[in-house]
Amino acid sequence: MLSQDYNILDFGAKPDAFTLNTSFIQSAIDAASQNGGGRVIIPSGRFLSGSILLKTGVELHLLSNAVLLGSTDIRDYKKLHRWKALVMADNQTNIAITGAGEIDGQGRQLALHIDSLFYAGQIDSADYMFAEKRPKWYLRPQIIEFVKCRDIVVRNVTLRNAACWVQTYDQCHNITIDSVTVNSDAYWNNDGIDIQDCHNVRILHCDINSADDGICLKSQSRDHLCDSISITDCKVRSSASAIKFGAVSHGGFRNVIIDDIRIYDTFRSALAIECVDGGILDNVKVKNIYAVNTGNAIFIRLGDRNEKGSAGLLKNISITNMKVNVASGRPDDAYEIRGPELPFFHNTFPSSITGIPGHPVENVTLENIEINYPGRGNNGIANMPLSRLKDVPENEAAYPEFSMFGELPAWGFYVRHMDGLIMNNIRLNIQSPDYRPALIFDDVHHLDIHSMFIEGDQKLNKIILHNTSHVNIDKEQAVLKM
Repeated sequence: MLSQDYNILDFGAKPDAFTLNTSFIQSAIDAASQNGGGRVIIPSGRFLSGSILLKTGVELHLLSNAVLLGSTDIRDYKKLHRWKALVMADNQTNIAITGAGEIDGQGRQLALHIDSLFYAGQIDSADYMFAEKRPKWYLRPQIIEFVKCRDIVVRNVTLRNAACWVQTYDQCHNITIDSVTVNSDAYWNNDGIDIQDCHNVRILHCDINSADDGICLKSQSRDHLCDSISITDCKVRSSASAIKFGAVSHGGFRNVIIDDIRIYDTFRSALAIECVDGGILDNVKVKNIYAVNTGNAIFIRLGDRNEKGSAGLLKNISITNMKVNVASGRPDDAYEIRGPELPFFHNTFPSSITGIPGHPVENVTLENIEINYPGRGNNGIANMPLSRLKDVPENEAAYPEFSMFGELPAWGFYVRHMDGLIMNNIRLNIQSPDYRPALIFDDVHHLDIHSMFIEGDQKLNKIILHNTSHVNIDKEQAVLKM
């Protein structure tokens, strides 16, 4: 970036939270870009704006006490690609958003304004979700959308109150998202960070509080994939899943490192690794995860909702040094916007690794894992006994989620359609008795279990093996073969 600064006040912007400053801010960006690049300064104050387009060589810099406010009028937003957004860039290079200020999308007010347009007859019924009584996601602007850009830096800023996803980076290269705070519990679908089909991404030192998935990798295109992604030293609170691959996974994901993540008050999975649209998910290394008050610890799923090809592959995953405390109630009860309740009775869900018939998950290593469960599994609430093991549905084309199979017959781990699983130094603790055994392996081959500690379960048969082969388990474990 060049050192020349362009203060938006010099272009006519007013910090009164009422004047629409879109054209003034855009003029500053255009001037900086035309002169070879520079910093566009947003000074102290509250500046209302619609969509602005960031351009090559331009750094949008928000000073302390500066707030860029998203307009609550949908007519003030533009669409370049999939959705509208407040700060947008398309095919630009060397762009940045920095500083100690904030970008506030005013998402609830904006979304409710869009909602009112439906009742005024200005939104087609095809664009409205009647069951949830809200406009569909693609009508609600994001805060940031960068598409096919290179050399991106987003650093130190706070992003608040999106009407939909907070920030999306789609088919971009060389991204650094550093020390960014996301606080977005304003409306539905408030994903904290979405990385789609991007290469060479670093997400570090971020604090994410989102009403949907916290940090989410997606693959929208069969011709692209997420490659060389690093997520380190982040804190995540989510009313969905904290760290998630998918659910959209057409091209896939490879070479991903996740390290030093603190997770809390998360409704769904602390870690969700999903590949269900024919893509390839390969070489993922996860370590040093600490999660408290979450609905589920680990969810790994290879599915098949791909109508025009193969089921894809999910292989070569390692998870080490992970400690999780699973909640007994709703972990996200304090959220203003909470994930939807499940439509069936159930007990606490175990962690799970599941493929589909003929397409196993391959080569997973779990090492130094401790998961603490509340227990109290009651077969009067929901019952899936071992005698009905075959009745656990496959749901090959269903949306991937830890609750997708309904009541599961284990309280600790449920593993099905798996080839190559190493579990070393695993500790499963349960506070109160459960009617289910701790672990079930069904159609699992090349299974090695070493140093498995199961505390608090009163059942003799802690590990159930069904249709397994090439199994090596420490002799002191209580095992039942079915």
